Amino acid sequence: MLHLKIGSLAACIAVMFSTFAQADPQPTHPWKSSNSPGLTALSAASEMRQFSYVLFWRNDNDATQRMNAVLSETKSQSDVPINTIRVQVTDPSESETVEVFGVQRAPLPLIAAVAPNGAVTKAWPLKATAEQLRAGIVSEGTASCLKAMQDQKLSLVCVSNQQTPHHDEVRLAANGFLADQRFGAATEVITIDPADQREHAFLTSLKISPTSHDSAMVLISPAGQPIAKFTGAVTSAELIAKVESAQQGCCPGGQCGPNGQCGPGGCCPGGQCAPQ
Repeated sequence: MLHLKIGSLAACIAVMFSTFAQADPQPTHPWKSSNSPGLTALSAASEMRQFSYVLFWRNDNDATQRMNAVLSETKSQSDVPINTIRVQVTDPSESETVEVFGVQRAPLPLIAAVAPNGAVTKAWPLKATAEQLRAGIVSEGTASCLKAMQDQKLSLVCVSNQQTPHHDEVRLAANGFLADQRFGAATEVITIDPADQREHAFLTSLKISPTSHDSAMVLISPAGQPIAKFTGAVTSAELIAKVESAQQGCCPGGQCGPNGQCGPGGCCPGGQCAPQ
């Protein structure tokens, strides 16, 4: 189940992809074949690499009508193709969509922005403006970041291209880290091209200069907290050492690490560190 977290999604600074490679031109997404109209529409949008806005509503009251008008305004003003999907949570045919998003008890009406890879990039309960909704269209790196967080995976950001020094070393380090059976299945890796202007805001959020003349790598916990940052050459042994060091106590940010682990003996009570 994808539990919708309202308000904090954009703060995540992790990214997702399972191989050290440029993004697959055919995006992966979690929407399986379904009889639910909402999930069917999301699947079709993902196949077309388009963002979707999903309006979850219960009663056709003034609040729902205002949110519906904002949704229509956003679509008419968008510079890129987007899909608008409307899901009445009491409709039996939409029970699977409601379950997947976990909005049974959410304040409604609610609009969720969903990236082609299935990540919820933003969510607005009760009211929103067209300007706010436009912030739900994010770069592929940012969407991947949010997907990784929602999947509770350790993330490895590799900022490199064929022209940056130490490109090969970064690639080998990422592959070596994935080969470690302790971390491979719980880690998602992506390479970001620093020359891609669409990702410059994302790189800035990682405190990486888009104009840097060297490769960089950032290791991020599933909670979106940075564990380590490297510039230039790095080895898989250095990456592993940083994770092992973080696991000696509570994980960065006081959150559990991959598979709920947080140092010897498992996670701290409630997934939080004790007061220092």
